[in-house]
Amino acid sequence: MNIKQAKEHIKNSVKLYLKKDAYGDYRIPVVRQRPIFLLGSPGIGKTAIMEQIAQELGIALVSYSMTHHTRQSALGLPFITHKTYKGMAFDISEYTMSEIIASVYEVMEGSGIEEGILFLDEINCVSETLAPSMLQFLQYKVFGKHKVPEGWVIVTAGNPPEYNKSVREFDVVTMDRMKLVEVEADYPTWKEYALKQGIHSAVTTYLDMKKSDFYRVETNVGGKSYVTARGWEDLSATMLLCEEEGIKVDETLVGQYLHNEKIVKEFTAYYELFNKYKKDYKVEEILNGTNTAQEVERARIAKFDERLSLLGMLLDKLESEMRENLETSDYLTELMKVLKIIKTLHEREEKDLCAIIESQIQARQKLLETMRSAGTLSNEDRKKNRAIIQFLEARVKALRLEKNENPFIMLKAAFDREVAAMKEENEKIQKRLHNVFAFSEVAFMDGNEMLVLVTELTVNVYSSRFIGIYGSPDYAKHNEDLMLHEREDNIMQEIDNLAL
Repeated sequence: MNIKQAKEHIKNSVKLYLKKDAYGDYRIPVVRQRPIFLLGSPGIGKTAIMEQIAQELGIALVSYSMTHHTRQSALGLPFITHKTYKGMAFDISEYTMSEIIASVYEVMEGSGIEEGILFLDEINCVSETLAPSMLQFLQYKVFGKHKVPEGWVIVTAGNPPEYNKSVREFDVVTMDRMKLVEVEADYPTWKEYALKQGIHSAVTTYLDMKKSDFYRVETNVGGKSYVTARGWEDLSATMLLCEEEGIKVDETLVGQYLHNEKIVKEFTAYYELFNKYKKDYKVEEILNGTNTAQEVERARIAKFDERLSLLGMLLDKLESEMRENLETSDYLTELMKVLKIIKTLHEREEKDLCAIIESQIQARQKLLETMRSAGTLSNEDRKKNRAIIQFLEARVKALRLEKNENPFIMLKAAFDREVAAMKEENEKIQKRLHNVFAFSEVAFMDGNEMLVLVTELTVNVYSSRFIGIYGSPDYAKHNEDLMLHEREDNIMQEIDNLAL
């Protein structure tokens, strides 16, 4: 299965393990809650999906890489304690609490969340001294003499032996105590993630043309060469920063992330072409609808890879703007709820408005800290809550500087200004979307590029949501046309199958 399917499977398993009966007991007894073993090649996003699952289920997450643990840190340190049995004194060995178990309790204390996922990565790469204890842990959820708290689901992950020399294959007895989920690298699934994460459009447009370069592990004369999803994502982040700082992206830099000489050379050459297209085509003019006839003609006679790169640049800019607009909309929606609470408290209790706002700021800061402690604070939640806190802090400052008979009116006026700015930006994006379709209709006509444009807008989580909320007559028209062509193709296929 791909990583998206694996995520859904693990998420459902966690939900079932945490399901309780009318008396508050877990429907599946803890001893029957098999640890999940996520087996897959390195760098495909195993750790990332665990963070997403915890965020979506509202539970905590504790992550550990088992390659970093010795027997002492995992099981605890021994110490001598004195016991008396039937009047006789004995010295016996006890163990301090496992570092891993202690981390679970610390997260519970810090976040106030009692249920979560204990994610142990590289589980099949543990040291020889720790290996015998793993069977006991997988069966009884015990490290040393200390149990994993009830309500914590164990998910483990590892790489197949062909990717890691230090991997030790589990025997049948061990495997029979786990739920095995095998996952493979899959570009279409990763691309959905990439579009959401804002991966550099040069990476996605290159991989659209060369999907076989997305994930590759080979053994040749010089040793192993490999390219992974993690490598592409890390390279993308570096490229974006290099462009901001004016630092050249060359083969040496690309080779630090992609360890395949042929792919490094081909991607670097493509990136140079990509930048050339960026200079040749004035993307902002196309988006604003002020492009020249020469730019249209150039795109019309260009090769497919050049057209695809141009579309990638247009979509990258447009979808980035849609993302920011939707994030602003989500922030304002949440802020409106906070302002309603403030208004209600102000009217009911007749307290000082600044004091009420400050209490809401403290509540938001506590919420951020809770999610951070639980390991479930997403970038979206961080940005949204910080924006709310920043808005409220600015209002407190303004209210103290300027006295007003009805201070809440000042608060609402500031909110209304931000809503108006968001709507203005929204209208601008809709016009720019129309301009992209207008340019594509003339430059690409009925070519495959229009199919690519509509498909990319459909699969990107932000553009599909933006169009779903605000609509786009151009998108609706071309989507319907493409579906009609698909139906015609299906009809022709059925006629061919009849062999008349």
